[in-house]
Amino acid sequence: MTSTVPRSSAGEKRKPVASGGATGRRERARGTGLRTRFRRDRTLILMTLPVVLLLLVFNYVPILGNVVAFQDYDPYLSDNGFIAVFQSPWVGLEQFQRVFADAEFWHAVRNTFVLFLLQLVLFFPIPIALALLINSVIRPRVRAVAQAVMYLPHFFSWVLVVTVFQQIFGGAGVLAQTLRAHGHAGFDIMTDPSVFKYLVTAEMVWKDAGWGVIVFLAALAAVPNDLYEAAAMDGAGRWRRMWHITLPALRPVIALLLVLRVGDALSVGFEQFLLQRQAVGPDASEVLDTYVWWNGIRNQDFSYAAAAGLIKGVVGLTLVLVANKAAHLMGEQGVYKK
Repeated sequence: MTSTVPRSSAGEKRKPVASGGATGRRERARGTGLRTRFRRDRTLILMTLPVVLLLLVFNYVPILGNVVAFQDYDPYLSDNGFIAVFQSPWVGLEQFQRVFADAEFWHAVRNTFVLFLLQLVLFFPIPIALALLINSVIRPRVRAVAQAVMYLPHFFSWVLVVTVFQQIFGGAGVLAQTLRAHGHAGFDIMTDPSVFKYLVTAEMVWKDAGWGVIVFLAALAAVPNDLYEAAAMDGAGRWRRMWHITLPALRPVIALLLVLRVGDALSVGFEQFLLQRQAVGPDASEVLDTYVWWNGIRNQDFSYAAAAGLIKGVVGLTLVLVANKAAHLMGEQGVYKK
């Protein structure tokens, strides 16, 4: 009698079952991949550790201090200011109610948004235009010199920037003295509250436009020259090549920087405005950063300052999310992918 062995259907093959299953293989492969990548990139990881520690200490750990916005914080309840946090009484949303009821707070908010919109219109396009201008220069030496001259003011402190503008546009500055020497009336832009918003925008353009030029030139360096050569062979002039090749290549960078700029809308500056506050008065120079310092830190009302700063942070985060969503709708990546 012949025994029969059941066979599988035609064309069907039995698959060997490995020990541990597919899950075990994936875990072993993942562990091996992580170890391999760590050994490969350990030098870069060690180089980034100081930056990570700085971010933790100065950016993330202070977030825990926002708890005092819901307290009536008194640092003198203990010899240790950290211990005083646990001993201060809880007041709920009282500090936020004080902030919203303060007319000076809304005045600072209005000044902040006006300055942000002005800087967005006047400051943001200038680095793009300068990058396109420098990129069109053929001689590399001229391009390098122009780039270095534009980028140098980025390293100047705000004290030096305000001093330079004072020596040029102040009542005793070069322009005013030149006009008086020729029989004309002088002027003092540095103490005129009506033009203060344009003054601080000009100071920011002079100081930080070079940094934006570096970013946009780096994006332009990634554009293949073959595209320009093919467009030129098809009869496209310089303006058409800029419109159809250069600007589309800059769109992702423009969208990213625009999202970051919108998220930083409530931080138009602190040192720059504090240095010129006495010259033009608080009505023209008061922004949210100086408001928090003047009404909270200087008067040692830390809970009030924390509440105002927390409001600013929440609004800034909301603006980033909204601007990033708008970038996604326009087909750009923004700060993060969908």
